[in-house]
Amino acid sequence: MAEQFPFMDLELASNPEPRCPCVLLLDVSTSMDGQPIAQLNLGLRAYQQDLVADSLAAQRVEVAIVTFGGRVEVAQPFVGAAAFVPPILRADGDTPMGAAIRHGVELVAQRKASYKQSGLHYFRPWIFLITDGAPTDVWQPAAQLVREGEAGKAFAFFAVGVEGANMDVLAQIAVRPPLALKGLSFREMFVWLSQSQRTVSQSKPGEEERVQFQSPGGWASL
Repeated sequence: MAEQFPFMDLELASNPEPRCPCVLLLDVSTSMDGQPIAQLNLGLRAYQQDLVADSLAAQRVEVAIVTFGGRVEVAQPFVGAAAFVPPILRADGDTPMGAAIRHGVELVAQRKASYKQSGLHYFRPWIFLITDGAPTDVWQPAAQLVREGEAGKAFAFFAVGVEGANMDVLAQIAVRPPLALKGLSFREMFVWLSQSQRTVSQSKPGEEERVQFQSPGGWASL
């Protein structure tokens, strides 16, 4: 990733703060068209605004976005929260979720290598999946990657199912129980995500396991 985006090494060098990386895996398949994709876009804006409201989180949290709708794309390479500009997402295509997860895991590994090369400490990365459907590709190898990554504390993987999502499949992919989004509460979900990352960013790398997060509350159910 550093070879494709050489400016990112300069960004790492200019900010010595430990990093709190998060990959958003976002379903933009055809079934997300209309209000779901509109609310997803609004949620991303709320996420960005809430992150930059905290000066420390703005320096420490990094965001990458991988979309899957017909094909897997990096809609946003890793960037610091202070420089993050939410893309405008559009819905189209099927749901290659397995490929998206594999790509997200690879992005995390590459970013951690960049941190090490730059001598930066980092918090355990998050991979946050949001989908309203079921994989249309082979997903079992991706599920194995998630299990291995969680077991080795390489990252923490979270799955959120929008109405219509196959929660049984999500439960087989994620080690943590997947959450079901209530209605189109994307904004509330992203504010919770931002608040959680802000909380982590206030701790020290290696101590984030002790952080107590707020309950998802009104935006999700198990």
